[in-house]
Amino acid sequence: MFDLILNRLRGKRILILGFGREGRSSLAFLNKYLPEAMVAVADKNSLEGVSHSGEDYLQSVYDYDIVIKTPGISLKDFDPRGVEITSQTDLFLSQFHHQTIGITGTKGKSTTTSLIHHLLKSSGRDAILTGNIGIPCFDIMEQIHDDSIVVYELSAHQLEYVHNSPRVGVLLNVFEEHLDHFGTFERYKQAKFNLLRFMGEDDYAVVHDSLMMETLGLGVNSVTFSRMDYDIDEESLPILGPHNLLNAKAALCAIAAYSIDVRQVIPYLYTFTPLEHRLEPVGIFGGVRFVNDSISTIPQAAIVACQTLGRVDFLLLGGFDREIDYGPLVAFLKENPVPHLLFTGKAGDRMMALMEGVASQKVRYATMESAFEYIKSHARPGDVCLLSPAASSYDQYKNFEERGGKFKRLAQEFRQA
Repeated sequence: MFDLILNRLRGKRILILGFGREGRSSLAFLNKYLPEAMVAVADKNSLEGVSHSGEDYLQSVYDYDIVIKTPGISLKDFDPRGVEITSQTDLFLSQFHHQTIGITGTKGKSTTTSLIHHLLKSSGRDAILTGNIGIPCFDIMEQIHDDSIVVYELSAHQLEYVHNSPRVGVLLNVFEEHLDHFGTFERYKQAKFNLLRFMGEDDYAVVHDSLMMETLGLGVNSVTFSRMDYDIDEESLPILGPHNLLNAKAALCAIAAYSIDVRQVIPYLYTFTPLEHRLEPVGIFGGVRFVNDSISTIPQAAIVACQTLGRVDFLLLGGFDREIDYGPLVAFLKENPVPHLLFTGKAGDRMMALMEGVASQKVRYATMESAFEYIKSHARPGDVCLLSPAASSYDQYKNFEERGGKFKRLAQEFRQA
């Protein structure tokens, strides 16, 4: 059933590196389809089912023939010295290459992945969603039939150790991000390019024109979605902003590779349900309009959010510091000042220190509640409050969803002082 995957693993001593959602998924797959295999698990945390744990857990890789690495494990400071490293993504693509549309980008990949899935389903195709959107690919393999199209959201972490590409690869953009995991922007960028690096002559790369020259260096044939002139009614799109118009074009280019008449599916763009935490209108409370863009973890995302809304009176910035360059955001805010900038976390401290010459009231806040106290005492009817932090959430929150959820709850309770 999954011969290419099983043949690569059969007879080898296998180590699952990382025991989160994807690691547990890999173990369940191996227990079911290779019950005779020697399998162990390594994780920094001492958990039930983990064979190797503690500060030196990475050293265990040398005792196995093949390592199935999970996305959350960084090897930037560790030399595996010839150990064969693979991943769920790599194994999956070796088996289901021809049936897979893979989507990556620093920003926009979840929206574009969900939109492609929506367009395919709406046009009557058997489409299956998987990947970084929260569904391990091994968990959906039994659902795949000969006519299925797998829509796979791929993070740089998932692409870091792959040697197979999808039939259709969508590369939306590449900005500086995740330096805590990769160490350098170049390593991060090269992981993104792995999406296209192993394509054959019959495969289909969909890229932004800013990436065309680097894509040509990979030797793949590309179509530039940003230059496509589809007849899209931007005012009717349920996803806001010029960046989402680009995402829609990328989605249409991707499905065209499967002989779908793009003109027939354009109406389905307008029936798409936007994802949470992405320029999500929360509502007007106490006369103030609140917008939740918690997915914003880089300065370019915060810039686009401000440009899309046009007016922003309160901008909440900051969080976990990944040492990315905030120069573009500082330059934007100098030219387009927001009356009130609110900063939190180490990333916020660094941004605030760079904001000399920015004509805004600048305030540091420790908790979301204290930010809302400030907003209550300064807001006027008609003001716009935007959470678009330009930083990761991991200093105070489990993830960006938790951060956005708290913002929404406080907004819904908001009353002006």
